[in-house]
Amino acid sequence: MPKKRILEGDIKLIGEAMKSCKNPDGYRRLQCVYLGLLYPNMTAKTIGEMTLYSESRVWAIHSDYRENGLDGLADKRGGRYREHMTIAEETEFLAPFEQKSKSGTIAVIKEIKLAYENKIGKEVAESTIYRILDRHGFRKIVPYKRHKKADVEAQEAFKKTSFPS
Repeated sequence: MPKKRILEGDIKLIGEAMKSCKNPDGYRRLQCVYLGLLYPNMTAKTIGEMTLYSESRVWAIHSDYRENGLDGLADKRGGRYREHMTIAEETEFLAPFEQKSKSGTIAVIKEIKLAYENKIGKEVAESTIYRILDRHGFRKIVPYKRHKKADVEAQEAFKKTSFPS
């Protein structure tokens, strides 16, 4: 039989963290530790069945808690993994295009894409530029399908009278 590693910690602190946790996955990680502290004889497999984690995941969660306490239970995923520029650099890069668009010209994606590629020194997809623009509050302006002052009746009358049948 494998050696049992008993968890040690403040069960009240874990309980309070569970009450204030808004993330479901974070709550389940806290629950794993809570059950391990409350019932020291409960196996990782049983805790996993109750929290919908695998046995090995429960062991990993307990190990993280032993090593780092509550900070070890925080989800470390997320962020911008393949960023070419920081948010501040992106803001600085987009400033001339913003000034141009405020003066009445339209910021064209192809121009921004070329400038971006020149700045970072490699080719990127258009979707990258669209994401940058979205992140900084730019919006896509699309022309209307019909002019707002167009007279539909006059257009229909013109169609009927202009071409011989």
